[in-house]
Amino acid sequence: MKPRLTLPSVLPPKSSADDIRWAAVQGRDAATDGDFVYGVKTTGIYCRPSSSARLPKRENVEFFDNAQAAEAAGYRPSRRASADRTAAATQRTALVAKACRLIENAEVQPNLDALAEQAGMSTFHFHRIFKAETGLTPKAYSSASRARRMRGELGGSGTITDAIYGSGFNSNSRFYEASVGMLGMRPRDYKDGGYNAEIRFAVGQCSLGAILVAQSQRGICAILLGDDPDLLVRDLQDQFRKAHLIGGDADFEQLIAQVVGFIEAPALGLKLPLDVQGTAFQERVWQALREIPPGMTASYSDIAERIGSPKAVRAVAQACAANHIAVAIPCHRVVRRNGDISGYRWGVERKRELLQREA
Repeated sequence: MKPRLTLPSVLPPKSSADDIRWAAVQGRDAATDGDFVYGVKTTGIYCRPSSSARLPKRENVEFFDNAQAAEAAGYRPSRRASADRTAAATQRTALVAKACRLIENAEVQPNLDALAEQAGMSTFHFHRIFKAETGLTPKAYSSASRARRMRGELGGSGTITDAIYGSGFNSNSRFYEASVGMLGMRPRDYKDGGYNAEIRFAVGQCSLGAILVAQSQRGICAILLGDDPDLLVRDLQDQFRKAHLIGGDADFEQLIAQVVGFIEAPALGLKLPLDVQGTAFQERVWQALREIPPGMTASYSDIAERIGSPKAVRAVAQACAANHIAVAIPCHRVVRRNGDISGYRWGVERKRELLQREA
């Protein structure tokens, strides 16, 4: 592998730093592409260090920290730069895909330094492009991958001990420490299809129709809206197929009253713990939704930008549709880019009414 040229964390004097950058340009070092660009005074164009364009003379080159700075100085991207960016993007995608496979197949989860070295990049550059491509940091992707393996192993015919080592844990204690957060219940309960999990629920009425509120040991796990109370109960049963569903008592009905009050007057807020169970990506989307203030809206592409995955607009929409906790996770605040109200799991009219109340 060709030696990589990287800038030191503490920059030397400008002339020395520029010498390092010029060496990177001469070596067409792709590992420094995210660190700077260079402008060519005689042509008025700027390029990345790895550009395949003909090398200019050193006296005709000046360096900029990024493309915006170069354009502010009057430079424009070269025609070849567009092709270079496409090729670089393809290469980055391939490198990140390879890193994802390495994470998914490794018995011991690789650390950031090992992943960056395998990709031939600095740790900072690798961390940045990995998050840009996947929407997750390498650590978060590794955790999500391990959670998928854990669910898969527990869903098989083997023992819990088999699942511990099959999902990449090297000790029982670390497995059990992580399992509740990943599964929302004890591993044995998950393996039994949630058989021992207790879900308390109650059905009531509000101005939007029927409402069902359910609570696990960890917090509110479902707020469902609809016209038919029986259908809401069936929806809850489908979501927690083998859990032990318990009808709420008088104390639990007070919780229903809090949720109904919140729906009628969203500005009051809902200060109840939530049991949010989803993939790593879904949970990041749902957290972004909870950060939208009442009375405000955001588009699907806005949410994708906020979570660092600008290309994942469709996946954001799917995460909104998968939300089982209405209003508390306010997917009703997401609209189309032109402001039009889009689909809503519990009906467009309910979405419109919620937005009018918040406005």
